[in-house]
Amino acid sequence: MDSRSKSLLDIRPEIPQAHFNSQMSFDERFQNRTLRPVIKLQNFLLVEAFKNYVNKHKGVFHDLSLEKKLQYIERAIQKDIKFRNSLKGMVIGQFTVEEYTDYISNSSALNKRMMNMVVERLKDQVQLLDHEALLQE
Repeated sequence: MDSRSKSLLDIRPEIPQAHFNSQMSFDERFQNRTLRPVIKLQNFLLVEAFKNYVNKHKGVFHDLSLEKKLQYIERAIQKDIKFRNSLKGMVIGQFTVEEYTDYISNSSALNKRMMNMVVERLKDQVQLLDHEALLQE
């Protein structure tokens, strides 16, 4: 294993609830072994990227109801290709070369999983996004 790969794997958080078994699909195993730890590692960067996205779009996000905020998060990532690609890059850039090779073998399905996980992570932190916006006023 090269030093870059070792360093990347060493800094990833452990996810105790990630289970592995022989019946898992390749995609599910990749999700639990690679995507979950990388997305958790990149959490603060993903949140900052979303806050920047909101600010660039005139901050209308902060005036929405909770339900509309959750929809806004989904739509931003589904509809804004540049933003989605930026988020994907933040995750993929933390892959080892071996993981990247695995990823490109089924990137379409893995991208869908990856973006669903990022959407859910941002939704789970929507109150944090609001709290920090209030502190800046």
